[in-house]
Amino acid sequence: MNELISSYLPVVIFIAVALVVGLALITSPFIIAYRNPDPEKLSAYECGFDAFDDARMKFDIRFYLVSILFIIFDLEVAFLFPWAVSFSKIGWLGFWSMMVFLAVLTIGFIYEWKKGALEWD
Repeated sequence: MNELISSYLPVVIFIAVALVVGLALITSPFIIAYRNPDPEKLSAYECGFDAFDDARMKFDIRFYLVSILFIIFDLEVAFLFPWAVSFSKIGWLGFWSMMVFLAVLTIGFIYEWKKGALEWD
């Protein structure tokens, strides 16, 4: 039992150090920061002028389309890294399965391009 506890000691020390550093970084601005608020600092800032519309206004759907397309192609790259690292071990089946995956993504990209989802008019 003593060996089991001693094997977890580095993990416990790491967690303790991480908590101490994290709490120090969170609390230090409240202790060290210089506080001198004035009306200029407390005023609303949005590109140099006061806000002119409600924060709950509707967004254009194109913002969501661009974000979804970014997530799709970001995930593609996330799948390519482990595939490239283990490329010599996975053989032809792994190669062709990745080519099918990339082909499906390419067809989807061409479809989005033809539909005009990438246009910003």
